[in-house]
Amino acid sequence: MRRWWDKHGVAIVLGGLTIGAAWYLRQTQGAAILEAYQLVTRPFQSSPTQVESLANARIKELEDRLAELDSQNEKLKELLGYAKTQKQEGIFAPVVGRSADHWWQQVTLGRGSKDGIKKDYIVMAPGGLVGRVVSVTPNSSLVLLISDATSQVGVAISRSRSMGFMRGKTSNRAIVQFFDKVPNVRKGDVVSTSPVSDRFPPGLPLGRVESVNMGKSPAPEATIELTAPFNSLEWVLIYPNKAPVTPQPTESK
Repeated sequence: MRRWWDKHGVAIVLGGLTIGAAWYLRQTQGAAILEAYQLVTRPFQSSPTQVESLANARIKELEDRLAELDSQNEKLKELLGYAKTQKQEGIFAPVVGRSADHWWQQVTLGRGSKDGIKKDYIVMAPGGLVGRVVSVTPNSSLVLLISDATSQVGVAISRSRSMGFMRGKTSNRAIVQFFDKVPNVRKGDVVSTSPVSDRFPPGLPLGRVESVNMGKSPAPEATIELTAPFNSLEWVLIYPNKAPVTPQPTESK
């Protein structure tokens, strides 16, 4: 028996191990071999390491920052071009605060009394009048926008000189209520600040007439589309209230 085992024992053991391994692989569907293969080949795989992933994320962040700086640079170029058309040098100021509850009512600027800004100074942007300064600290200013319903502005129709007062409505719209019972106004007319306004210099562009309601009581009204970019204000120019700010061309065809 011993001789027989010595002669056939190794073959029997190997056969048993082979059958057992085959059964195990069948039951696990080769998971052990797959794990072993992944373990052996992992050093040679080309997937990015943690360092490479962090480097790629940093590159993407820098690309996004560059795109944002390009956008801000374009806005500043536009504002500088606008400033060159004015007779008096204004004070550049960034918009640093804007409450979601008062988006169309007021903005906070990153310049204050240390920069020469005073209460009631006017605020302009490419497109026209934005508002006026209502309070000042050494390093900031609060601006009441003309798109606010409480911000009344004396206005005139550039074509006919019909006058009234304007109050903000929503977004980039405002309402003008005329003094005349039958004002000479029509769609497309340019609206600017009135010569008799006590809050703003005359002739500052505000917007264009979008629609007219002659049957409105107690006086006719017009809806105005404001031309200043109230939904995307980032930089503005500030002037003394009675400074000779050059109005933009206002004659309608």
